[in-house]
Amino acid sequence: MLIVMRQDASQKQVDEVVSAVESKGCKARSIPGGDRVSIAVLFNKGALDEVWFQDLPGVKQAIAVTRPYKLVSRETKPDGTRIQVGNVTIGDGRMVIMAGPCAVESESRAMAIAESVKQTGADMFRGGAFKPRTSPYSFQGLGEEGLKILAKVRETFEMPVITEVMDLAYFDMVEDYADIIQIGTRNMQNFSLLRRAGQAKKPIFLKRGMSATVDEWLMAAEYIMAEGNPEVILCERGVRTFVRHSRNTLDLSAVPVVQKESHLPIMVDPSHATGFRDQVMPLARAAAAANANGLMIEVHNEPEKATSDGAQSLYPKQFETLCRQIRAIEKILKETDGS
Repeated sequence: MLIVMRQDASQKQVDEVVSAVESKGCKARSIPGGDRVSIAVLFNKGALDEVWFQDLPGVKQAIAVTRPYKLVSRETKPDGTRIQVGNVTIGDGRMVIMAGPCAVESESRAMAIAESVKQTGADMFRGGAFKPRTSPYSFQGLGEEGLKILAKVRETFEMPVITEVMDLAYFDMVEDYADIIQIGTRNMQNFSLLRRAGQAKKPIFLKRGMSATVDEWLMAAEYIMAEGNPEVILCERGVRTFVRHSRNTLDLSAVPVVQKESHLPIMVDPSHATGFRDQVMPLARAAAAANANGLMIEVHNEPEKATSDGAQSLYPKQFETLCRQIRAIEKILKETDGS
């Protein structure tokens, strides 16, 4: 259920509604809006009667929420969520571009790549300090040393940084260093990790599980929001199918579906979706045309020497070209929709 307060409702009235919700054995989560506050009713054991809340002082209306993901749904929050990270806003109509190597390999290499992508159009720097790899013998990341390198990138180039957290043991450490905390595809339904992410004070970048439906993905986001963190960014990164011409199948239909169902911003990672450099740029352009809120692109100055996913990493010149193309597509969309 969603309880919508009147525009002139006082904080005392909001608090009284929260108390009334909690007296029914439920949890209440306030959702500030543009001109009024709404209160989501969570963890109810069954249907609630709207009449219980309808006549409370300051209440405009009580609305039943039909979706299982209550906080994530546009029924709860019709306007799109905007997330501010440093000087970058995600969800304000401008496509945000995150770029960098799959893994942080060394300070010198990270700084060189960061300087390049900053100059050619990246808004944020991506790089893995901890790397979940299919093989236990593959490079697993530099750990805290990698996080310190990311912090230096942020300080030097004034770019927010995003990196992945793999387990609870290192969550506090990653939260201390990162501007955005990524939860990867293999952890999309790691519910203990999701609950911890819900307690974080940083935005969460939630990748779709490799075999997850859109509903399962949105419910994973609900876990985070139900714990109190409203800043969740969704990322479509391809799902596993029977094809062999690419690593995964990029599901661009998920972009308009999610935007219809949820107020959360959605970005696209064509690098991990395809696994091949020559497919990344066409699908990145397609994601821009689908009106995604942003892209995550892997870039490496010497991909043949990369410790992780070099085959899908763009060369800096390719990334520069892609950024120009993305901004051109973005301009066309704005001109044609009248904005």
